[in-house]
Amino acid sequence: MTQTSRHEQSTGASEASAQPGAGPTTGPLTREELQLSARNHSMPLEALRRDVTPPGLHYVLTHFDIPDLDAGSWHLRISGAVERALELSMAALRKDPAITVPVTLECAGNGRSLLSPRPMSQPWIQEGVGTAHWTGVPLAYLLGKAGVHQNAVEVVFTGADAGVQGGVPHHYARSLPIREALRADVVLAYTMNGAELPPQHGYPLRLVVPGWYGMASVKWLESIEVVTAPFTGYQQQVAYRYQETADDAGTPVSRIRVRSLMVPPGVPDFFTRNRILAPGPVLLQGRAWSGEGAVTGVEVGIDGTWLPAQLDKPAGGFAWRKWTLPWVADPGVHILSCRATDATGATQPLEQNWNYQGMGNNMVQQVSVTVE
Repeated sequence: MTQTSRHEQSTGASEASAQPGAGPTTGPLTREELQLSARNHSMPLEALRRDVTPPGLHYVLTHFDIPDLDAGSWHLRISGAVERALELSMAALRKDPAITVPVTLECAGNGRSLLSPRPMSQPWIQEGVGTAHWTGVPLAYLLGKAGVHQNAVEVVFTGADAGVQGGVPHHYARSLPIREALRADVVLAYTMNGAELPPQHGYPLRLVVPGWYGMASVKWLESIEVVTAPFTGYQQQVAYRYQETADDAGTPVSRIRVRSLMVPPGVPDFFTRNRILAPGPVLLQGRAWSGEGAVTGVEVGIDGTWLPAQLDKPAGGFAWRKWTLPWVADPGVHILSCRATDATGATQPLEQNWNYQGMGNNMVQQVSVTVE
């Protein structure tokens, strides 16, 4: 496969398009969307009961094929605008100082299938999320060993996964501004929840960027390059942008917008997933998170009446926060919802955040419950 330069600006259709020219639609799910949804999986909402999401329940978004890598022969290259280029084995990395950070990761396209018209890509509903404990070497430590030049502006991370998107062959690659790359909590992780990274989560090494949507946390990491000009690869310049139209250059997706989700109470109907609940006391619960600031409040809506929920202490600066609210369910059909607010004053919208690629749609969740 012919590779484009990883630092060359790419052209073509946006990340939202399954094929060049395939714009938003009001039609049923396509075969291409179903293929994507079979390869990429969401976190079951009942897993919100857990502080930490097991790897098999954590959401997965894989753009191309999962690489088959051998940690014994794998090496990480650090190069570019640095004093000393480095090439590190996994054995060497494991000798470096390590940190563990609890991080809620969310796909930037979470909520895409709820938009109307629907952008054509991975058809997430609302469950493209998960929280794990990531252990590895602080990125800032390795950049310090390499010695970053003063004129550096970004750090580019390239994974082993390769394919074609928007007609452009490339390896998956993303960049971070220097100020973000040098944060103390950005980690090159080799374990997830205390165990070796599973293949689908980036084995043998991945980047984890707390507070940013998941596209920034490059998996199957092969190289890190410090650059003196903004990175213009496909996944940075074309994909993952807030656009109004296909021709709009848009603005880049970065930090996670404030969101909350509820564990659907009762039991589900198999096909419709509609909830059925016996009358009486029930404890409504869920999780809330934001990459912009700490979650400061969650309101629970019961048939349009909003009540303040009780918040537990967060597990970390960028890990979700549990909320609870007692409710006495009376017979009938009820619409339950939840709405979070963060320290910046941002609150989840009641209506969709429509954009051409279907990014950052953090509209309020609604759960229909039949009490009988």
